[in-house]
Order: sequence, then structure tokens, then C-alpha cells
Amino acid sequence: MKKRIYLAYTGGTIGMEKTTEGYRPVPGYLAELLAAMPELHRAELPAYTIHEYEPLLDSANMTPADWVKIAQDIADHHDDYDGFIVLHGTDTMAYTASALSFMLHHLAKPVVLTGSQIPLCEARNDARENLITAMLIAANYAIPEVCLYFGNKLMRGCRTTKVSADGFEAFASPNYPPLATVGIDIDPNWTLVQPPPNKVEPIRVQIIDPPLVGALRLFPGISAEFVRHALQPPLKGLVLEAFGVGNGPSDDRAFLETLAEATRRGVVIVDCTQCLIGTVNLGGYATGSALAQAGVISGFDMTAEAALTKMFYLFSQDLPVADVKRLMQTNLRGELTAG
Repeated sequence: MKKRIYLAYTGGTIGMEKTTEGYRPVPGYLAELLAAMPELHRAELPAYTIHEYEPLLDSANMTPADWVKIAQDIADHHDDYDGFIVLHGTDTMAYTASALSFMLHHLAKPVVLTGSQIPLCEARNDARENLITAMLIAANYAIPEVCLYFGNKLMRGCRTTKVSADGFEAFASPNYPPLATVGIDIDPNWTLVQPPPNKVEPIRVQIIDPPLVGALRLFPGISAEFVRHALQPPLKGLVLEAFGVGNGPSDDRAFLETLAEATRRGVVIVDCTQCLIGTVNLGGYATGSALAQAGVISGFDMTAEAALTKMFYLFSQDLPVADVKRLMQTNLRGELTAG
């Protein structure tokens, strides 16, 4: 039988129409473009159902409520299709890919996020290749993960980050190899793919009820007062994007006391590196040890996107602070390499 995939079109550049005011999403336009593509009618391509969201969103307008909508949509159709594609704008695609990785429990089929830097309506675009390859992967490769396909690479969703505003290789997975590379052939690396769920249990969505969490990037000269304002109640968690292997200004006692005061009252502060490649090691330098002594915990090699969405996910379950801290440092979906 012909494979069947579900296309969840949330918006983004891939389906936009060129107008006098610039590119904009137009309801029904992407479906027209797809119907006119002869490649999609070839025997080796799967049949597809397209579900266009209302309203179509530029991904800069995505919120956790939209992540829930997408996750529930996939769960509702999980048993009816061989795979799923989420067409999404590139700006926050890595956040959505990370969030869906945590939210979808017992996922047994591929979910592939993709989009483009140039709309499908243009003669020269990256949309056609991204879409067709994502469809082939979602239909034919039993990868039970949330993935992101872009620039000839299939990457684990919760390992991705956007690295280029205008290049076709817009995303990277800095600390984990691609799950598949695409050239003449589609070449999966099965040793890297997460195993399917052990038990035959129905897919379940962990609803995200956004708690107050945030992210803060350190910079030279950052003041304790600035950090204190960021950590004010009712904040529950903070992703601290630190220097190098997780270092911060250890000579600034007021800065360190501000962090310590927040952790004493239960704020979970997770240290991620500002570097694209590498991992946090809070014991590597005195400047990292000082943060650890203030109660900051390591995010290891998680991307900032994965750390933030994981924090959303954990706090949405009303877990004790100790459990949130432990699980933030536990590999749940292949998002980190601990130790």
C-alpha cells in the first residue's frame, strides 16, 4: 500500500506568497502549490493530507500554546499515518522541535520539522528539496523521534539550533551527529537513533502550562542589579548562557550572592555555554566552580533551546524543585550527554 503522511502546515516562509508588501502567508496557497507539483504525484512519493493551521503564523509569533496545538494534532492522528511533517518558519523551529521532543510521550513514528529560506513559489528555492526529502524520510524510515530536516541533514530536534539567517544550511546539531545524511542516497545512522517505545502504549501529550522561566546571556560587565531584576519572584527557572565551559564573573561577590539567594528560594538556574560546540564543566575553572557553589547546575551540552523547553516541560508537571534539578541533568530524549 502507498504510504501516507500528515502535513501540519503552521506557516512560515515555505508557503508564503509574494505580494507588493513582501512575502506573506495566504490561506490555501501552499495546498495549491503542492497540487501543481508533478513530483508529488510520482509512485515513490507518499500520499499526503495537508492540515493548514488557522491562523498561519510567522514562527516569531509562536508560543508554548502553539506547541501544545501541534503536539495534540500529531497525537490525534498518530495511528492513521506512517509519518508526520511539521512545516514551520525557521526563526523558532529549533524551539518547537525541542519542545515537541519532550511533550510527545510514546512516539512511535517519525515527526520531521522542515521549512525553507526561500518560498516554494520562487523558481529558485530550497523548499522543494527540503519538502520532498522530508516526505520520503517520514514515510519510509522508522525513526521514532522528533527530527529537523534542513540542508541535507536529518537532525535530532532537541539537538538543533539555527546558525544562519540566509544560508540554505540554516540549522546545525553542534554536539550530536546527524541521524541521517542526504546525498545521492538517504543514509541513516541507525546507531544514533532512539529506540522505539518499549511498551505498546498510546501516544500521550504532556501539556505545557507555561511557568515563569527565562533565559539570560552573560556579558562582560553584567551587574548584580541587572541579574537580580531578572531573578525576581515569581520566576521559577532560568537558563544562564555563560562563557566558555560555563564560567561567570567569580570576582563579583554581589553577582554570586544574587544567584545564591535565588537558588536558596528554589529558582532552578541551569548553566549552558554560549559556545556553539562543547559542554559545560563547572569544575574546570574557578570561575565555573563559583557558579556551582552559588547553586547553579550544569546543562552539559544542551542547546539553549533544549534547556529552555525542557524547563517548560518539567515545571508544567508540578514537580518538586529537587526533581526538576535532577531531571534537567538527566538525558530524557537524547538532548544531552551527561558527565
